[in-house]
Amino acid sequence: MSWLGAEEWEAVALSLKVAFWATILSLPVAIAVAYALARGRFWGHGLLNGLVHLPLVLPPVVTGYLLLVFFGSQGLGGRVLDAVGMPIAFRWTGAVLAAAVMAFPLVVRAIRLSIEAVDVRLEDAAATLGASPLRVFLTVTLPMAMPGVLAGAVLGFAKAMGEFGATITFVSSVQGETQTLSLAVYSFLQVPGGESAAVKLVIIAVAVAMGALLLSEWLARRMARKVSGA
Repeated sequence: MSWLGAEEWEAVALSLKVAFWATILSLPVAIAVAYALARGRFWGHGLLNGLVHLPLVLPPVVTGYLLLVFFGSQGLGGRVLDAVGMPIAFRWTGAVLAAAVMAFPLVVRAIRLSIEAVDVRLEDAAATLGASPLRVFLTVTLPMAMPGVLAGAVLGFAKAMGEFGATITFVSSVQGETQTLSLAVYSFLQVPGGESAAVKLVIIAVAVAMGALLLSEWLARRMARKVSGA
């Protein structure tokens, strides 16, 4: 990474940190929501599905604005977080939230499809043997759906790495604090002579995205073979 300057390396490191925490924090929620959508039959199922996928169809700037309205210093969520000493607006933690929200639909969809592919008869058989619903989920459903969980996590990480619109609207572009890789590319392109640094970051972004896609495919196939052979 010696060919990167201090500012470029700072943006890459921050992006990795933001994407990591966005993935880790959103994954448990995504698994729960995916299971509810795949197996649940309840009032509001369609509404929940719509809310989950809303960030995919809304302009990212709109999503960022909504986050700013709710989690900004004047918003309800922002005031609560400020009161407990955890402000997130215009901080790297806010970038984590924005990235997690934008990646969430992709993670949920991958996991939901994997859960729906699990044979319900296997779950029913475990239940008839006395397993509780939680134990059925942990010992039957989740292990068999693990290819989708892994694929969703990797895709979510890649999406979080490249998030731009919601992040810049919610937390702005503050060097060293919220200026992730994509925001740094935009910033470099706005100044004369910044094209060289921008190209370096673009190469890294493409490499990370392609690597994530290949890793997702490899992990899914490897886990699928293990599950089918079990």
